[in-house]
Amino acid sequence: MPEGSSHGTHSPDVRDIVAVVLLSAMAVLTAWCGFQASKWGGEMSIAFSQASSARVQATNFDGQARDQRQFDLTVYASWVEAKAAGEDELAAFIEERFQPDFRVAFDAWQAQGADEGGPFVQDEYVPTGTTEAAEYSARADEKFAEALESNQRGDNYSLLTVLFALVLFLTAMSQRNIAAWASRVFLGLAMIVGLVGIVILLTFPIKI
Repeated sequence: MPEGSSHGTHSPDVRDIVAVVLLSAMAVLTAWCGFQASKWGGEMSIAFSQASSARVQATNFDGQARDQRQFDLTVYASWVEAKAAGEDELAAFIEERFQPDFRVAFDAWQAQGADEGGPFVQDEYVPTGTTEAAEYSARADEKFAEALESNQRGDNYSLLTVLFALVLFLTAMSQRNIAAWASRVFLGLAMIVGLVGIVILLTFPIKI
């Protein structure tokens, strides 16, 4: 057989091998991207659930603090009325009924000369539930941000799935009964797109 014929039969075999390897690799990577997209989707759902739960807790504690403030306002109003009426014994009796959180602020207000601002504007006044409400609200915001980030990561993997599907398409086109130069072009494009996809894939976080 002439030497030229030998080269003519060898080249398609090499392209076939490259195409098979490329198809196999892209199939695995496509499955991997689908798996990762699913995992990050699960993480998104969990984070959204945790954010919702934390938001409910924050609302509950905020309601507790609001009720505490309302109670303190009512008792304080009674104390003011007793003091204004000169009923010191009644005022002292009411003071004994102050809640601990309000008592701290009331004492601080008294130590500063009992100015017109009142005990409720004191930094020491922190009704029960205020701190917890702030903590749970911050946790809800954090988990919501995590959910959005996980959602974006899942979308990124889904986009890579489309990219690798394009590689499969180009590789399949290179195997069609077309001109040799067209086959090489399709296969070359498939290799370039696949390499770009792999490089991008290496930058993505992995969830097992």
